[in-house]
Amino acid sequence: MARSWSRWVPAAAVPVVVVSAALISQAGAATDLPDKSAAELLAMVGEHSVEAFSGSFEQTADLGLPQLPEGLSRAGGDDAAQVGDLLALLSGSRSGRLYVGGPDQVRLQVMGQFDEQDVIRNGADVWVYDSAENAATHLTVPEHDGAQPAGPAGTPPTPEEVADHLLAAVEPSTEVTVGDDATVAGRPAYELVLTPRPDGTLVDSVAIAVDAETGMPLGVTVRARGQTDPAFEVAYTALDLGAPDPGRFEFTAPSGATVTEKDLTAHDGAAPPAAGARPTGPAPTVLGSGWDAVVVLPAGAPSPTDEPLLDQLTTAVDGGRLLSTALVNVLVTDDGRVLAGSVPPERLQAAATE
Repeated sequence: MARSWSRWVPAAAVPVVVVSAALISQAGAATDLPDKSAAELLAMVGEHSVEAFSGSFEQTADLGLPQLPEGLSRAGGDDAAQVGDLLALLSGSRSGRLYVGGPDQVRLQVMGQFDEQDVIRNGADVWVYDSAENAATHLTVPEHDGAQPAGPAGTPPTPEEVADHLLAAVEPSTEVTVGDDATVAGRPAYELVLTPRPDGTLVDSVAIAVDAETGMPLGVTVRARGQTDPAFEVAYTALDLGAPDPGRFEFTAPSGATVTEKDLTAHDGAAPPAAGARPTGPAPTVLGSGWDAVVVLPAGAPSPTDEPLLDQLTTAVDGGRLLSTALVNVLVTDDGRVLAGSVPPERLQAAATE
């Protein structure tokens, strides 16, 4: 069901991937739509063909982590900045704008309090720009082959990206029902509710707002067990289904900006790496499946958990150190492995001994 442009939209790394792939609003006045079954809504999402649009979205996380002061992580250099950006996805709010003119025309703007990050694709040209650093990376990529570079670590996922991950993983361990109708970004929407059947997960439920006209996911809300307010949300606040101005996909680095050039046209067909990404290491493994699965990064794999900022947010437990939130736990073992999942800490500790 994933469209080519949504595969391009940058995805966050561990531990955010664990949250968004096992999780994330719809809001507004109630509306009354013709009844549809859960199967009909799943079909609407899978068959929707919105190829050009523009919209603003907001992401909010309330996972029990302290709000991090914006820009705090940048003082520690690039690695610390990546960790701070990842943690910012797990606390507080972020907003962005997305413009899509087709598979080869996409612009994502992530708005900070004092800065902005842009990821722009226009044909074979991709630009990644950070206003705080006044630094840009220009990548030349193959056209029309679906191989798309991801953006910087910490880029918030869009409503459709999160919904695609979740719905692709629907299995017998998930109860799928229809919730209340709503209005999202001024558009009538159905509510598709995913409820995990296993008891061994921190996720209570996921609600996906489905546009009543097009089937496009407009927002996702994730609730954690034992928590009243939503733990993680992302939703469009404004949406225009017309084609954006072509000028949105044109970019010129500002005067004085540091520009790095990369040519990825000779890439072997796999997705090009994120701009500024660390070298890849041993591949992760997954223990179990569904809502209570555990992702394991072997010792030696590149991991943001080596940074002092994250170390300050972990606590010592048997076998290592634990980063604990309402929706995801991350265990860094004494031997350097990283285990993460939407499961209690005991599940991670047990998995570490398997």
